[in-house]
Amino acid sequence: MTELIDYTDGPIGGSLVVTDNVIADLIGYAALESYGVVGMAAPSLQDGFAKLLPARALHRGVVIHNNEEGISASLYVVIEYGMNLSTVSNNLADRVRFVLEVYAGLKVKDVLVYVQGIRTSPRG
Repeated sequence: MTELIDYTDGPIGGSLVVTDNVIADLIGYAALESYGVVGMAAPSLQDGFAKLLPARALHRGVVIHNNEEGISASLYVVIEYGMNLSTVSNNLADRVRFVLEVYAGLKVKDVLVYVQGIRTSPRG
């Protein structure tokens, strides 16, 4: 769990603590908003294939480690076919870093992006 705000010196007193699953969901939704990302995938490949996770289980595609230096986030994603993997990965890492620092007020150590698969759009 991550302590976001400490109000012990304030008029009410107390602190706000958020679970890692909530932070992982925040990261997952930020990833889905990034151009070229089709969806989140499980960290482990089954039979060599990446399985897209449903929207209710985005946190399963994110691994978070907390320490004194900040949060380290590892994202496991599926990218759309034809996209530049390096550009999409860098944009995704920047987007996640922005969301964690600005919206959640967290210190971010690093964001690692693992491309688990490529998905082609159905022809229609």
